[in-house]
Amino acid sequence: MRLRLAAVLAATALALLPATASAAPAYPDPLPLTGQQTVHDPTVHRLKDGRYVAYSTGGVLGARLSTDLRHWTDAGNAFTTPPAWWHDYNSTADPWAPDLTYRDGRYWLYYAVSSWGTNHSAIGVATSPTGLPGTWTDHGPAFTSEKTDTWNAIDPNVIRADGRLWLAFGSYWTGIRMTELDPRTGKALPGAPVHHLATRPDAPYAVEGPAIVRHGGYYYLFASYDTCCAGVDSTYKIRVGRSKSVTGPYTDSTGKPMLDGGGDLLLAGHGRYTGPGGESVFRTRGKTWLAYHYYDATDDGTPKLGLNELRWRTGWPVLK
Repeated sequence: MRLRLAAVLAATALALLPATASAAPAYPDPLPLTGQQTVHDPTVHRLKDGRYVAYSTGGVLGARLSTDLRHWTDAGNAFTTPPAWWHDYNSTADPWAPDLTYRDGRYWLYYAVSSWGTNHSAIGVATSPTGLPGTWTDHGPAFTSEKTDTWNAIDPNVIRADGRLWLAFGSYWTGIRMTELDPRTGKALPGAPVHHLATRPDAPYAVEGPAIVRHGGYYYLFASYDTCCAGVDSTYKIRVGRSKSVTGPYTDSTGKPMLDGGGDLLLAGHGRYTGPGGESVFRTRGKTWLAYHYYDATDDGTPKLGLNELRWRTGWPVLK
């Protein structure tokens, strides 16, 4: 009897304890996919022909196609031959982190050309009538950075806001920046200021890979924090803040500025899904989706495509 009473009292005491703040949050697994899933830094878009295309880092911007977002096939590369100017920024002409949009009757593909550890970098731009691999015409650099700059021209993301065209980019060190584009050429407006959107107070200020989307009266900035590209040792995670203006200031749900290390944690590694990041946001058939890569801990850390539906709760994004 005493043992039974002691057990009841212990169970009651545990039930009355407050939930611990250190409990690991639950993150949803990505949508189950089949076919060719290997991607890094994906950008996804539904084309006019009804198919989905995903471009990503690797090859000469590797391409994947799908009819339903679930089964993906290898579709070659965006470019058959690297443009000659890429060699000025990368000895192997290796582009990174594409961004695909559609406007003015054409598809626009932005991408970064750089070398690891330097901000001698460029964001290039190409156009296509169909958005399909092998149909792209390159137009050269849209924006560049040099070693004397305090930003890095990588990881582009283009958004239209208030009748103007904007390029968010960067950067690992010093974080996320933004400048205005000429909508006719798709290139940076000469003399346009460079706005600072997000960073963190601790070196090496690891914030990169912006993706901005408007919802309601706010612009939401998604960004990748911490260490990329280390397979199962990657610590990438995705944080988000919002602003009434596309150029900021962006704050998280507690009011902490993203320029001071703020940002609500939206997605982090869990289970086999290590280091999610390199994200982009796209809308299709009335739904909003977050696309990203993760490193598969059950497949030697191979980078793979992650897709989760993005919903909104009390003015903030949540993943399904």
